[in-house]
Amino acid sequence: MFFQLFRMQQWYKNILVFLPLVFAGLLLDPKSIILTFLGFLSLCLMSSTNYILNDIIDKEKDKAHPEKKGRPLASGEVSLTLAVFLAILLATLSLILASFLSEIFFVLLLIFFFLTQLYSLYFKEEIFADIIFISTNFVIRAMAGSFILDIRLSPWLIICTFFLSLFIAVGKRKADLSLLKSKANDHKKVLQDYEINLTNTLMTITTTALLVSYSLYSFLSIYPQLIYSLPFALYVILRYFYICENKTNIARHPEQFYKDTRLLLGIILWGLLVIFLLYYI
Repeated sequence: MFFQLFRMQQWYKNILVFLPLVFAGLLLDPKSIILTFLGFLSLCLMSSTNYILNDIIDKEKDKAHPEKKGRPLASGEVSLTLAVFLAILLATLSLILASFLSEIFFVLLLIFFFLTQLYSLYFKEEIFADIIFISTNFVIRAMAGSFILDIRLSPWLIICTFFLSLFIAVGKRKADLSLLKSKANDHKKVLQDYEINLTNTLMTITTTALLVSYSLYSFLSIYPQLIYSLPFALYVILRYFYICENKTNIARHPEQFYKDTRLLLGIILWGLLVIFLLYYI
């Protein structure tokens, strides 16, 4: 019950907080690892807070939705009073933990919270703004890691993370349209404004932007050796592009990426190569 209410399967998104740790060469530093993990935990608690509040807001809509009616609040498994109490408790724990890590991280966490509420209350039904809000929150997760460790914030971290999350968000919109077709509007109101040709164009734009961003980062950053990881990054990006076209269930639920063996293998090989290039070359 609580696993579903907290949507712990979505906590993987907060792994982005570890990016500065890896790319700053601190992956083998115990203190930095502990601090980043605590930041990850704080983000997870706030993420669950946001999911609970979203379920409270959408409770009545979810009752009439074929996929969402089984959620704890919509099904009546969790009372509204308990949900509100848990949201307050998780938010409090998250902010207390953040206050011990970094003042800027604390502020970023509050921004993350308020942006998510703006998204839930309004912008999730506004075409283009919805995917931009989602991508901005991903960037905040990545930025947080830099401020927790008090290291220089790389603009490449912001750019690459933004276009990666935009790429995934557009792929999800495209997959929703491809699978749900005429019923897409019943799933998400904003889907009435998107259509297949538009999402195809957006996929092309975001894929290109992501590839160019990572290529420039590999060549122009302080780690030019990362250029050797470009073929692996290219394969992962194109494989996910293929999934958005042909395996819509994974694209609709990116947390299930591991179900595509080739994508999973590509990510693992890319990650291992990046660590090798950063720490041993």
